[in-house]
Amino acid sequence: MISLALDASGRVSGVCLVKDGQILGEMNLQIGLTHSETLLPLCISLLEHCKVSLEEVDQIFLCKGPGSFTGLRIGAATGKGLALAGNIPLYGISTLEMLQENLSFLPNSIHVLLDARRGQVYTASYRLGQCISPERAVSIEELLAFVKELDGQQIFLGDGIFPYRKQIEETLGKERCLFPNPQNALQRAASLALLGERKKAEGLEAGFHLEYLRKPQAEREKEAGALKDFQIVQEEAYKDLGKTKDKLIAKNYPIHE
Repeated sequence: MISLALDASGRVSGVCLVKDGQILGEMNLQIGLTHSETLLPLCISLLEHCKVSLEEVDQIFLCKGPGSFTGLRIGAATGKGLALAGNIPLYGISTLEMLQENLSFLPNSIHVLLDARRGQVYTASYRLGQCISPERAVSIEELLAFVKELDGQQIFLGDGIFPYRKQIEETLGKERCLFPNPQNALQRAASLALLGERKKAEGLEAGFHLEYLRKPQAEREKEAGALKDFQIVQEEAYKDLGKTKDKLIAKNYPIHE
């Protein structure tokens, strides 16, 4: 079985090919370009270098969220396009669960933090691959209140460690905090592929839908009355107002959300 994994849920644009649990190749980029510029070219390049055709791919694994709203949509469009073109089953994997896979062999509790802005993080906690605190969007204070009740040294990873590392260390004490090396701090396509293969073997069914954990900022502000339709829809798309399709017009926005 050959698996292709794609991820654009955060800062890293990554792809990986795995054959029967062995990594054939992995490419991860974090160079400031939008994922729409890098993800599909990475897929094509990886397939060519590994001498694997799209027709030989048996399954595709894709991060379903949480993460960057724009990045997740780019990943979803790319993954669905490849799956449709090759008639390949597509499987959705949690971004948070995929991240903990980087260090899941360690006995410590692992807390995954993705910066959700506005003082919140997307987070979940794991121990030896098992979830001990469910996925949610909460304040860093709420997360740390939970972590303080746990024993021993605690591992933190994900892009949320960069803005909140000092607060984490001040709350728990530096001796209780472990932060990974750069190669394991952020999303890795290899972790997505290997986790996906294992979850499929455990009975994961094919299917994909995005899971944001909270609504995009524009939608939240609109519901609060701070935005009107014409403020989040391009002027030339006025004819689509009132229809059920997505009103957020596709564009190559930067992925820093």
